Amino acid sequence: MLALHRERFELADGDFLDLDWTDNNGTAVVLVLHGLEGSARSPYVRALTRAVYRRGWRAACLHFRSCSGEPNRCSRLYHSGETGDLDAVVTSIRHRYPGLPLAVVGYSLGGNVLLKWLGEKRGGAPLAAAVAVSVPFRLDLAVARLNTGLSRIYQWWLLRSLRKKITARVRAHPGLVSARGLRRWQTLREFDEEVTAPLYGFSGADDYYRQASSLPYLRCIETPTLILQATDDPFIPPTAIPAPEDLAHAITLEISHTGGHVGFVAGCLPGKARYWLDERIPEYLSRYL
Repeated sequence: MLALHRERFELADGDFLDLDWTDNNGTAVVLVLHGLEGSARSPYVRALTRAVYRRGWRAACLHFRSCSGEPNRCSRLYHSGETGDLDAVVTSIRHRYPGLPLAVVGYSLGGNVLLKWLGEKRGGAPLAAAVAVSVPFRLDLAVARLNTGLSRIYQWWLLRSLRKKITARVRAHPGLVSARGLRRWQTLREFDEEVTAPLYGFSGADDYYRQASSLPYLRCIETPTLILQATDDPFIPPTAIPAPEDLAHAITLEISHTGGHVGFVAGCLPGKARYWLDERIPEYLSRYL
């Protein structure tokens, strides 16, 4: 297994973020953003980290607040539209390694955060390139999809994890949010209405979804960016995938009929599966790193 070492990044508000780094002096730096309730231990992050390391680049996984296994200090956690923490980390890496090209790869929620940040920065993003995978471009449609069919199993798992975190936050910060409905919440929309929206100053879940979705920001992106999406994604409906007129010229959108959510497994022989993302992402980044 590839060894990683952890570094604590102190934020201006007194909180911290944990970054897991590969132990090598690479010719470039690739920062990886995980999905909702993911971490550096998530299989897709571990696989990409190994692929990046094999290319001779240095990889770092940014844990969103509370996702590293260590409870964060402040009341804030993270959400799909929170880009300030990413901006602070990218600025720090850029200052530390001014001579190395830097790329960011985001999966699912991390992909939404990345694309929104790129759109906010326009031409000011200090990146050589970016890649976003299985992105919930419209959060309202993604949350509705999670409440249908077998996707509800994944929603249940996410809610169980989020309930634990909010329970711990309420103990550490009494009065932070109302915990009366904690066990009653059955959907992510209910969670966003009762927790995410009031905690981060949105008027409700719909306001949060509108402001945090990355779709409106795609036209403003000037960094070379690859977006990988599958039409059979069980969590993101095809109707959420942007149309050509939604995209800036810097974006390459590749849509496959199969791939699921952060899957994209190739090959049909048992035990001989190829994880296509671990080939396609470094291949794209190699043009710029």
